Amino acid sequence: MFPLTRNQFLKFAVVGAIVAFTAASTPARADEMVQNLGPVGPNEPILATVGSKRIIAFYSAGRGTCALQAVVWNGSDTDAATASQFRVSLKPGQTAQFDTAENQSLTLRCGDYAETLAVVDTEQRPASK
Repeated sequence: MFPLTRNQFLKFAVVGAIVAFTAASTPARADEMVQNLGPVGPNEPILATVGSKRIIAFYSAGRGTCALQAVVWNGSDTDAATASQFRVSLKPGQTAQFDTAENQSLTLRCGDYAETLAVVDTEQRPASK
C-alpha cells in the first residue's frame, strides 16, 4: 500500500465529491425528467412533472412583471405532437395554475419585484424539492 500525501488525499476527496454530487443530481432512469421547482431567475427553467404532463416554464422580467411562457406536453409523447404553449403576464405575487385530467395541478408564482418564479403549493408557500 502506498501512503497518500496531503495533496494526493485532497485530490481524491475533490474527485470523490464531484462524483457523489453528479450521481445525486442524475435521474434514476434515462426517461425520468429532472425537476427544478425554483425559485428561478429570469430566463432560467422551471422543470416539473404533474400527473402524466411535463412542463417547462420560464419568464423574462419587464416593467415589473413576469412574462411567463410555458410548454406542456404528455410525458409519453416522444414526437411533441401533444405540446401546447401558454403565455401570460403576471404581476408580482400573482399565480398561474396548470390543471391535469388526473385532478392534479401545478401553480407558478411571480416573486416580489418580478425577481423570481417558483412552484408553490395550494396554500401559496414555496414548494420543496
